[in-house]
Amino acid sequence: MYYNERLQFVRDARNITQKEMAKALNIKQQQYARYEKGVNIMPITHLYKICKFLDISADYIIGLTEEMGPCPKSNEKNNF
Repeated sequence: MYYNERLQFVRDARNITQKEMAKALNIKQQQYARYEKGVNIMPITHLYKICKFLDISADYIIGLTEEMGPCPKSNEKNNF
């Protein structure tokens, strides 16, 4: 499964819309949809925000593991 397919799978599993994801990334819904379709390559900065927003590890999204573990907690404060 490619990262774009995993993005859609996790988003659907969390009952989050593409519009909500786009808002969290501060982009338009159409742009986010292009990431899930694999039309556009997603910037690495978006991966960080997505992992925090969905509470999912980047390792799962990029295919390094099959385990849908949570995003590691950090001391850094992020505002979405």
